[in-house]
Amino acid sequence: MLRNALSRLRGGRHASPAAEVEGGTGPARARLPLPPELSTSLGYDAVGVPARHGFHLMSHLPRTGCVFEAEDVWWWIVPAGSDQDLDWPEPVAYAAGGYVPVPRPRLIHGPDSRTPYTPPIPLFLMVCQVAGVTPSWGAPGRLRAVTAP
Repeated sequence: MLRNALSRLRGGRHASPAAEVEGGTGPARARLPLPPELSTSLGYDAVGVPARHGFHLMSHLPRTGCVFEAEDVWWWIVPAGSDQDLDWPEPVAYAAGGYVPVPRPRLIHGPDSRTPYTPPIPLFLMVCQVAGVTPSWGAPGRLRAVTAP
């Protein structure tokens, strides 16, 4: 798994398939182009983590799906809606629909199976550990029930 990512970073700078670009009035965003042979029945989003943490995260996760690299950020593919009830910490970026604010992301790691997903809960817990924050399970601003003593 790590060897695959490392070899692509060192010598095999393969371009990924053409990225789909989202229009609109804001800055251009490219959709991460997943290999067509992978099943995306759950839809997909992306979690962006600074590249300096990439190998550490990858070596400690139980399974890694597709990972893209662009402008010193590694983008991990997760099922759509993986931001619901999770407070992803700074400096993590969450990209709904897999639309990222970079022009040419490239695939640096492919999964060992037919699913492109990295499990979001282990990724969330690892990212919180790297960021040095306590995991928070509720959306910001949401009132939480507190049980009486």
